[in-house]
Amino acid sequence: MSTEIKTWQVIKGKLQPVATSLAEAGRKEAQDLEEWIVSNPAIIGAGIAIIGRQVPTKSGPLDLLGIDKHGNTIVIELKRDKLPRDVLAQAVDYASDVAEWSIEKLSEICTQFIGKSLEDHLVESFPDINLENLNINETQRIILVGFGIEGALERMLNWLSNAYGVNVNAVLLQYVRTAQGDELLSRVAVISEEMEQQRSQRKKFQIPMSDEPGDYSAEVLKQKLKQYLMQDLWSAKRIRRVLLPVLLRDGKATRDQLKKEFVQMGEADTERNAGYFLSLISQQVGLARNDFLRQVVGYEYHPDMLWMKETYFIYEEYRDLVREVLHELNGN
Repeated sequence: MSTEIKTWQVIKGKLQPVATSLAEAGRKEAQDLEEWIVSNPAIIGAGIAIIGRQVPTKSGPLDLLGIDKHGNTIVIELKRDKLPRDVLAQAVDYASDVAEWSIEKLSEICTQFIGKSLEDHLVESFPDINLENLNINETQRIILVGFGIEGALERMLNWLSNAYGVNVNAVLLQYVRTAQGDELLSRVAVISEEMEQQRSQRKKFQIPMSDEPGDYSAEVLKQKLKQYLMQDLWSAKRIRRVLLPVLLRDGKATRDQLKKEFVQMGEADTERNAGYFLSLISQQVGLARNDFLRQVVGYEYHPDMLWMKETYFIYEEYRDLVREVLHELNGN
């Protein structure tokens, strides 16, 4: 038997069952249910911020895109009535696409939706998080939201959760309008919130990071650096357009100096946004697979915040190589 929610109103000392559908009340899913969740995502779970609505994917628009305080993205699919079993396949399809999205793309979606960068939205939503240590979109979660659930779907969700630890859940809502005209919304989750929180905190894998530089020949190093800087990735573009030119010009640059350069060169609207871009660049430089970047670019850590790269420079023996690469890429 599938999970149900029932509500009774106490009228003159007697229980009166109350059940009103959104359709009966003249409500519409897109205008009402989505808006309620956007304005108060706690209705579907704790520690969730919404960053996109009707977000295009390869398989069509997903209803809502969220993120939790651990950096996991959340595919949220809504149904105005009972959740059918095929909604799970639809949500998995969306999640498989979202899994490939870069931090830059997620930030663009967030900015288009609420007018704030992903960094600003995360800091405002979760003041206690450390952005430098957050592995964004490392894991994807699925939350199905409806006003009932097919027994087969509930069985599938429990099996996926218990047997494989998959981060998928269903939140069942009940909308009621009392005799006095008050509107109430109650909820229950198929998977307990405590269990879901434990799985949200669990890391699927750690992205390999390193401070070790590469040891490539000049020819191979030049090829690797050029291929990386040619990629259609925001961080690669910013390294090419800001970080490397500034370091060639000034020799060394601190994080604060680079933030000012980002703004002056039109690559960031504010120094706050520039700080977020630098955090993304720091991640790229620190990825174990990008040892060729560390062979060219050196850095010193902040004395008080040991995880933060504070000062950047280009090793003297590679300054000419970097100039050559930028000259060839810029075509002048």
